[in-house]
Amino acid sequence: MKSLLICLVMVVTPMVEGLPDMTGITKALRSGDATTLASYFADDVELAIVDDEDMYAKDEAEKLLANFFASHKPKSFSQVHKGTSKGEDSHYVIGDLVAGSETYRIYIYLKEVGDSYQIEELRIEE
Repeated sequence: MKSLLICLVMVVTPMVEGLPDMTGITKALRSGDATTLASYFADDVELAIVDDEDMYAKDEAEKLLANFFASHKPKSFSQVHKGTSKGEDSHYVIGDLVAGSETYRIYIYLKEVGDSYQIEELRIEE
């Protein structure tokens, strides 16, 4: 039993180790803090809010998110899944945002840039 536990830790640890720390991003989503969330954006970000989708400059995407949060006050955000895709420098997070009386599925795609991660795509879907 002890050797099974050691093997499991050895297999799972490298998979978790390479993933970015999502604490700041999840706190910003939970509180509806568009400014903090935008601080993680790349200079240009693909933003999809329900049926509106386009590429936006960081500051324009922040304004759109602030408008969304103003009319859909977040109550909670729970991370459902996260992982690595297309090599080790690209990561994704999927979660559920309860805002107003609705639950939205959130998709976040991040790219490793130097020692940090930047959000390249954020999707908010019904």
